[in-house]
Amino acid sequence: MLTAIIVLICICTILLVLAVLIQNSKGGGLAGEFGGLGSNQLMGVKKTTDLLEQVTWGLAIAIMVLTLSTYIVIDRNPVGATINSANVDAAATKSTPGAGLQAPAQQQPAAPATAPQSGTAPK
Repeated sequence: MLTAIIVLICICTILLVLAVLIQNSKGGGLAGEFGGLGSNQLMGVKKTTDLLEQVTWGLAIAIMVLTLSTYIVIDRNPVGATINSANVDAAATKSTPGAGLQAPAQQQPAAPATAPQSGTAPK
């Protein structure tokens, strides 16, 4: 399902780029490319501009909706879920070398006694 949505997003993106590139910023647009007067009889300049604007807005909204729908479709693990991995399972079954042995207790050296500093006596 996620792959299908991503493919649709790619198709809509390509179509949106083409729709924007077809438009002319001065208002001529697609109608001016067909040779002027003959194209006005087929479809007028005003209708071409309206159609391309509607297609552009429609594709932009479709991309936004499809992008937001990927968040819903993505499979997320619930909080506290266990990790299923062959390496994690193998590590859990193996024991570490020397795990049953205890380290010998170390004695801390006694702190040297400090002599009072000369010239000053504690009060």
